[in-house]
Amino acid sequence: MNTEKLKTKVTSLWKKASVGMTALAFLILSNMPVYADGIKDSKVVTGTEKLIGDVTTWLMVLAPVVSGLLIIYFCIRRSAADEMDQKKWNNRIVVAIVSCLGAVIGSATLNLIIGYYK
Repeated sequence: MNTEKLKTKVTSLWKKASVGMTALAFLILSNMPVYADGIKDSKVVTGTEKLIGDVTTWLMVLAPVVSGLLIIYFCIRRSAADEMDQKKWNNRIVVAIVSCLGAVIGSATLNLIIGYYK
């Protein structure tokens, strides 16, 4: 019984190896030219580049506005809270400021990197 399983495994492995070797020989022996010159002018690349540029620009505008509104709201809620809740609202204000800075810096960095590809 074990010899039959071993024979089928060896046969299966041999078939897979022969198919792989045939594919490798075909790739090595074929002389097909490859043209990748026009990819930078394709619609997909230029569209993606413009999309990323627009998203980063909007993010640099909207992040401070939304963060400012949240900070105002958090300050109002902090003024009406007791001592224990004031600590939570202070933490939320800090998180809003750090998130705003992270969004603006990340967006500006991505916009700068995309600018080099134009």
